[in-house]
Amino acid sequence: MTTLLVGLPAALPHAEPLATAAAPAVAAPPSPPRLARREQKALADRIERLAERILREAGGSGMAIAIVQDDAVLLERGFGVTDVGSGEKVDTDTVFRLASLSKAFAGTVAAMLAQEGALQWDARIVDHLPAFKLRNIHSAQTLSVEDILSHRVGLPYNTFDRLLEQDEPYPLLVAKLGEIDPVCEAGECYGYQNIAFSLIGDMVFATTGDFYTHQVEKRIFHPLGMYTATYGRDGLEASARWARPHIRRNGRWTPVRPKETYYRIPPAAGVNASVHDLSLWMRAHLGQAPEVMDRALLDTVHAPLVATPGELGGSAWRRERLRDAHYALGWRIYDYAGHTLVYHGGAVQGYRAVMGLLPERGFGMVVLWNSESGVPGGLLATALDQVLKLPQRDWVQLDHQTPRGRLR
Repeated sequence: MTTLLVGLPAALPHAEPLATAAAPAVAAPPSPPRLARREQKALADRIERLAERILREAGGSGMAIAIVQDDAVLLERGFGVTDVGSGEKVDTDTVFRLASLSKAFAGTVAAMLAQEGALQWDARIVDHLPAFKLRNIHSAQTLSVEDILSHRVGLPYNTFDRLLEQDEPYPLLVAKLGEIDPVCEAGECYGYQNIAFSLIGDMVFATTGDFYTHQVEKRIFHPLGMYTATYGRDGLEASARWARPHIRRNGRWTPVRPKETYYRIPPAAGVNASVHDLSLWMRAHLGQAPEVMDRALLDTVHAPLVATPGELGGSAWRRERLRDAHYALGWRIYDYAGHTLVYHGGAVQGYRAVMGLLPERGFGMVVLWNSESGVPGGLLATALDQVLKLPQRDWVQLDHQTPRGRLR
């Protein structure tokens, strides 16, 4: 903490003479309130009880949750099991697959390279990847790094995801992007992508001569102390403790081997991590690790770039709480009842994840689970409402389960 000494000009031998009439001091705007200690405990206790109840009543295998405020950890805990067959317990170092939460790492490492001048936001993809093509020739010539990280490629939503799921190699799918009719010019509209988004990995290699995954490890995982974070299926399965994916089969959650498909596009969906890793990651994005991610970088990656009105529908909490929605650089930016929410969700076979940050409150929460139930997703909105002191809603809806509610 820096101490300012005022009213002692004689102690400063080279001080300028004091002005006869000092300008009135401008008071800094008050910081938004933080949860008091008892409120922190009440929130953590409530989320723990709900998580336990979800696994008990709505079904599921395992879950892990982290909640942070500024540099403090309010909750970091595992629930349930990594594998319903083995009964191994989930703990804070249990590694889960993050799916599309991986995209924020792509935006962040690109911002780090941009700060160093190794990569420019307006750098044209075709200048570094001359074989790259789109059907719209002008779009192919103008598509930039910022465009791909904000899903402004001009292609239909989720182009070629189904072919990826059928084991088509990523390089062949990139080569086929030129066969797809565009929906707009590059940079002019939003269309969520996994294949095209992952071009950032090729751009990182083209500009640094180093593999994308190594750049993330070197610049983010290691400096933040995310020591159980890895990329790829081999990395997941080599973890000391990791959560097996579970799918619904014959009315039961059944463990299966993780699918390789989306691991083939590391920038879009390749990260594995524990909630302990992610509590460090969230605190960094809340400004608590300026030696790794400074304020200018955070302002860049959290800045909304393109409207995503489709996000205002879907789940109940989105319909009731969201007033506006945009995409930034690997993050979704929501207006949550008048407050900025930095958010992303993730889903691949057998895994789900949600993460949300309220930068003005220094608050962050992540929920990871190793099944395809939708019920745990309501925990984040439950916590946000409590932090923001909004009228409480039953976003988890355990008391309103339908006969098929356990499959949600």
